[in-house]
Amino acid sequence: MTKPTVRRPLRPLLQALARAWQRLAAPRMVYGPRGADGVRRAHSRISTHARIESPERLQLGDHVFIGHFNYIDASGGLTIDDGVQITNHVSVLTHSTHLALRLERERYWDKADADTAPDGLQREATHLGAWSFIGPHCVLAPGTRLGRGALVKAYSLVAGAVPDFAIVQGQPARVVGDTRELDRAWIERNADVFDEAARAAYEAWARETPA
Repeated sequence: MTKPTVRRPLRPLLQALARAWQRLAAPRMVYGPRGADGVRRAHSRISTHARIESPERLQLGDHVFIGHFNYIDASGGLTIDDGVQITNHVSVLTHSTHLALRLERERYWDKADADTAPDGLQREATHLGAWSFIGPHCVLAPGTRLGRGALVKAYSLVAGAVPDFAIVQGQPARVVGDTRELDRAWIERNADVFDEAARAAYEAWARETPA
C-alpha cells in the first residue's frame, strides 16, 4: 500500500524566510561612513557588527577599516587617524569604571542613571596613529597612544604610549620589533614589482616627522 504524501506547503516559505534573515543579519561592511564632523569618509569601511559608543566624540580619518565584532569606545575622546585597520574582536577603550564601582558601590548606578559622573570614573583620550594595524582579540586601554605605522599582534593588551613603527605583543604588550624592518625586507624581495617611485614614496613617509 502506497504511503500518502504529507504536504508541507509552509516549509519552502519558512526556508526562504530563514535564508533572507541570515543575509540581512549577517555581518557586512558599510562603505563611506561619516565622521563626527559630518564629512563622509569615502574610503573607510565599518562593520555593521562593530559597536561604536559616543560616535560624536570619534575623530575618524579616511581609509580606515573597522572589522566585525569590535567594541569602539569614544566616550572619553578617540582619534583614529588615516589608514588604521582594526581587525576583529578588538576593544578600544577611553574610559574605565572599575575604581568607581568599588568607591561608589550601590550609589554608582544612581549617579550613572542621573548622568552624573560617579566618583572614580576614569576617562582618558585614546589615539591610534596613521596606518597602524591592530590584530584580533586585542584590548587597547584608555589613554593608549599608538604610533603611526605600528603593528599590534593578536591577543595583546596595550596601555600607554607605543612608538611609531613599533611591533608590540603580549599582556601587557612590549615592543618586539620595528615594522620598517619588515617593510624593507619585503621591498628587497620584491624589487621587480615595487618600483623606485613606490620605494621613494615609502621611504619619505617612513622618515617623515608627524606634525
